[in-house]
Amino acid sequence: MEREPAIAAWESFYVIVGSSGAALTGLQFVVMTLIGAEDEPPGDSAEVRAFGTPTVVHFCAVLLVAAILSAPWHSLLGVGEALAVCAAAGVVYMAIVIRRARATVGYKPVLEDWIWHASLPLLAYGALLASALFLRRDPVPCLFVIGAATVLLLFIGIHNAWDTVTYVAVDRRKIVKKKN
Repeated sequence: MEREPAIAAWESFYVIVGSSGAALTGLQFVVMTLIGAEDEPPGDSAEVRAFGTPTVVHFCAVLLVAAILSAPWHSLLGVGEALAVCAAAGVVYMAIVIRRARATVGYKPVLEDWIWHASLPLLAYGALLASALFLRRDPVPCLFVIGAATVLLLFIGIHNAWDTVTYVAVDRRKIVKKKN
């Protein structure tokens, strides 16, 4: 049996995006390990759950979407269902992340944080969910939206990982020096 032709055309795209998501997930683990090895950890576990863990989840979501769309599907029904479950989990997870970010005491998020850590990921997972639900009806535009949402999650993860590193390396060290 042949692969679903609409998805087969995206194979190279998802090999690149999925590989990037996997590599960046590993790199995020290395960064968090190095940050945790400092004498003064960057914050408590509530801050890590609100701002660090979602970055890994976004990278893993990219990898999962790439894996789903790289599987040898023979029809769009299973693809849409698998993507819908993934996207719905992302939307629910973002509600949890927003609650966690609002509850942090060591760091209060600013507008940029709300945009990159809450709004844009929620937009990406919402677009992924809508496209998954309409995939069988109109696959070509839905696949483009799924691709855009996946790349958006990748860029969000890159931005948020960089934001975390610069906060720990520059801003937090200034705060720690002032205390001493």
